[in-house]
Amino acid sequence: MNKKLLRKKQIDLVINRLIYEYPQATCSLNYNSPLMLTVALILAAQCTDNMVNKITPILFKKYPTVEDLASANTEDIENIIKPCGYYKSKAKNIVLTASKIINNFNSNVPSTMEQLCTLSGIGRKSSNIILQECFGLTEGIAVDTHVTRLSYRLGFTKETLQDKIELDLMKKISKKYWSDTNHIFVYHGRAICEARRPKCNICILNDICPKNGIYN
Repeated sequence: MNKKLLRKKQIDLVINRLIYEYPQATCSLNYNSPLMLTVALILAAQCTDNMVNKITPILFKKYPTVEDLASANTEDIENIIKPCGYYKSKAKNIVLTASKIINNFNSNVPSTMEQLCTLSGIGRKSSNIILQECFGLTEGIAVDTHVTRLSYRLGFTKETLQDKIELDLMKKISKKYWSDTNHIFVYHGRAICEARRPKCNICILNDICPKNGIYN
């Protein structure tokens, strides 16, 4: 456990350095509609974005509309999305979500946190991404595995549960940076701050990171 958390000034410095380091940081999932992003996020659980990006075009070529997905044969969806893992539960969630979008939201992906969280396979993390990417709304910070890992390592929080991490980050990170936080943490987590072997020797944050015991 980190012995000391970063102060607000240091947190702002971390965020600004990462924004400067990764100006190209954007959502890694490919999509051309709110529906495609919603389905991609269902598929992305315990799966790489690269794999999801290979599967969603195949799925949407066969089932291009929400009505097509809602009436699709679940086993057929399973066969298409099998490389993404957990394909049985994900296929079920895709059909249930499509049906709910039709029946409850007039065939349109909803645009509020409360409504999005009622969709099968869509939690607060995914809802944050959909709101930000598709509707230009920033209500919170999407906390995935990268954000969880980096927030803890960098001394932003001592929390380990994603919902509590998000609340902690929202208190400590200026709201103007909320929309950037997930993207820059994902990019840094993939490039440098890896789960098993972080490349601390070349990290632009090594003079701030509590892992090195340095607090300026």
